[in-house]
Amino acid sequence: MEISLSGRSAIVTGGSKGIGLGVATRFAQSGADVAIVARGREALDAAVKAIGAKANVRVVGVQADVGVAADVKRAYDEAMRALGKVDIVVNNAGTSRAGPFENLTDEVLQADLEQKLFAAVRLTRLVWPQMKERKWGRVINVLNIGAKSPRANSAPTTISRAAGMALTKVLAGEGAPHNILVNAMLVGFINADQHVQAAARQGVSVEDYLGPRAKDIPLKRIGNPEEFANMACFLVSDAASYITGTAINIDGGLSPAV
Repeated sequence: MEISLSGRSAIVTGGSKGIGLGVATRFAQSGADVAIVARGREALDAAVKAIGAKANVRVVGVQADVGVAADVKRAYDEAMRALGKVDIVVNNAGTSRAGPFENLTDEVLQADLEQKLFAAVRLTRLVWPQMKERKWGRVINVLNIGAKSPRANSAPTTISRAAGMALTKVLAGEGAPHNILVNAMLVGFINADQHVQAAARQGVSVEDYLGPRAKDIPLKRIGNPEEFANMACFLVSDAASYITGTAINIDGGLSPAV
């Protein structure tokens, strides 16, 4: 299917690496102007250059920590100055911090909620009025499969992600009369930056880190950012005009929940 996002503008948080970079690149290749938001300037500059080499659209890198309320507003303002409008938001920023519940402090949980839940709330709230005015908008909340089927030792990330599913459903209901479609995409194992970091912490290669995990996946392999980005591109296009309020697993069949 040929998908065109020509004339659209998108913000992708966590957009300098991994899944976010894959999504931003796919959007740009489909004709959308893109603002990518991330904390590291060097990675942002590299991402902007890489995307620009593949697509003839406007691409801007915004350095911000979306876990900080003031940074979310500043990132939005910078994106608006560069792009003029925002039609598409992909709330992707966040890591997958997890551990035993008894080790979960208030500070750790609050930080996770700020980065994942409140960042999505704040950015979407800023963009919402212009989407309503134009009667067109798309929001994707990137979560993980633990949002539907949390396991032991998976806090705080599954708590934050489950709240993200509730947010998705609330926004989908309120956005529907205005042609604002809101969906969640739930990640299983995608070969992304967080796994590179996890492998480094364990002192093993990415292949050795991810290899054993592929055994439990029905497709018997780890996904890649491009596969995730293909679905994201479809969901924000006019081809997906009757899809809203869903939470789609992108996991090779790993999740026990549909």
